Amino acid sequence: MEQSKRYKFTNKKHPEKGIMSTILGIISLVSVWMAVYQTFLARGEANTNMGVVGLMITIFSATGLVLGYMAKKEFDKFMFFPYLGMVLNVLALACISVILYAGAYGI
Repeated sequence: MEQSKRYKFTNKKHPEKGIMSTILGIISLVSVWMAVYQTFLARGEANTNMGVVGLMITIFSATGLVLGYMAKKEFDKFMFFPYLGMVLNVLALACISVILYAGAYGI
């Protein structure tokens, strides 16, 4: 079968803020996983370093969420990375929220 050649003529580009939002979301989710794993290895005894990691995850995720929203507002750009970044950052914030809720109420 012969494959037809299709050309896509567009001036659209991926927004840099959206890409940065996605990178921050990936860093946040990997950090959440690593913090939970390190706490698991320590048999639930989280030290002060894990609290600092949780704070940094919250800051990174909030920043990534804002960057994703700003990138979504840009005109004539691809929207894959802004939406992906916002989803990843919301997941990281949800994970941190569940961890804090469980720690506060002893679940």
